[in-house]
Amino acid sequence: MTSSSSPSQAAQSVIAQNYSDGLRADALMEEDVAWSHEIDGERDGDQFDRSERAALRRVAGLSTELEDVTEVEYRQLRLERVVLVGVWTSGTAQDAENSLAELAALAETAGALVLDGVIQRRDKPDAATYIGSGKASELRDIVLESGADTVICDGELSPGQLIHLEDVVKVKVIDRTALILDIFAQHAKSREGKAQVALAQMQYMLPRLRGWGQSLSRQMGGGKGGGLATRGPGETKIETDRRRIREKMAKMRREIAEMKTGREIKRQERRRNKVPSVAIAGYTNAGKSSLLNRLTGAGVLVENALFATLDPTVRRAETPGGRLYTLADTVGFVRHLPHHLVEAFRSTMEEVGDSDLILHVVDGSHPDPEEQLAAVREVIRDVGATDVPEIVVINKADAADPLVLQRLMRIEKRSIAVSARTGQGIDELLTLIDDELPRPSVEVEALVPYTLGKLVARAHTEGEVISEEHTAEGTLLKVRVHEELAADLAPYVPAPVV
Repeated sequence: MTSSSSPSQAAQSVIAQNYSDGLRADALMEEDVAWSHEIDGERDGDQFDRSERAALRRVAGLSTELEDVTEVEYRQLRLERVVLVGVWTSGTAQDAENSLAELAALAETAGALVLDGVIQRRDKPDAATYIGSGKASELRDIVLESGADTVICDGELSPGQLIHLEDVVKVKVIDRTALILDIFAQHAKSREGKAQVALAQMQYMLPRLRGWGQSLSRQMGGGKGGGLATRGPGETKIETDRRRIREKMAKMRREIAEMKTGREIKRQERRRNKVPSVAIAGYTNAGKSSLLNRLTGAGVLVENALFATLDPTVRRAETPGGRLYTLADTVGFVRHLPHHLVEAFRSTMEEVGDSDLILHVVDGSHPDPEEQLAAVREVIRDVGATDVPEIVVINKADAADPLVLQRLMRIEKRSIAVSARTGQGIDELLTLIDDELPRPSVEVEALVPYTLGKLVARAHTEGEVISEEHTAEGTLLKVRVHEELAADLAPYVPAPVV
């Protein structure tokens, strides 16, 4: 639990913060003046504006001092106090701030308290410390000043960058990939979900193992004069750890392959029954589970948190015309989704590749919905689902800027604006799904005896009933069905009148 400060303490803290910010701004101005004098007239073209290269831009609005700690109690985590740091290499300042705001949302979801966020303008991340040694020292001052115990970097750090930055800032440093893995570990509920997360974590951890103190020198072997019981093939403690992790990873892959078989059997059963399938894909927190609940009444967990859904949920649904289909909710995607996760969750994401239609959900109220669309399509490409028809569902239309909605609907030809919260546009979406789902190819008219009610039921579930009439001899059906069911109905097709 966090205790609230008294008003006087809060005022003193604000005064101290402003004074500290003023000192830092003065120092930055001096540095910029010196820099401009030093190279005045020597650089042109791709150099940064002095206003752009101000060291460690503070990003406003990222602090998440929670009013009620119960917001994160469900995560069963100790609240960590974090400072975020990003490197802005391309795009606009707004792009860089949006990326850091998303990192803040990820940190909140993991149960952290965001104290501050800074951006460093560079042409590329520093190979040693990610933000450069001088800026790493400034970051150390910010960490001390804010009382943070963790620094989160908005990118994937190499093992060397991680070690060097920790050595400077003297607190735990993690990167975007480790943060996402932590969130996945918290939200995985099924046996398969937990196994996939564990595999991704081990893949990430393997190159980042490092020895502390004497643990590196604990080895057998290594030549003469080592004393009793020290001669032999030789394996350091870190090598032993790596070998054990590789063995565990191999075992985990076998287990995931076995679980995949079970889900594949279910998918084959749906295909055998010719039930069309629709997959809901989209950026994390775009409202996919809310949309599934609105379309099917499934009662799936809905939270304003990133990656609340990890295990795919498959529900039966019905079009306005009475056609049955399945609707699958899938794991949310995010920009720069770690490669380990794409690999580990490939079997889960196959729901998207095997579907007949993708509902691509995008948050219409997000500052950069086009970026979300691009990030999701990149993962859809990775799982080989580029040939599946797609409807772009612009969700949260009740909270979105109408001009943004118009722009998105102009760019995306097969799109519709809806609100899963209010129900706006849902009826139109259901009609659109009905139009886009694959239709059975064979049209049949058959007089089915009343004793064969199961055949009539199959016509309703697997085909599209055009007309149905109850006569003295049986049920007269006019239906569109697939070839297999057409063959079963063939004996009951009335003979042509001569």
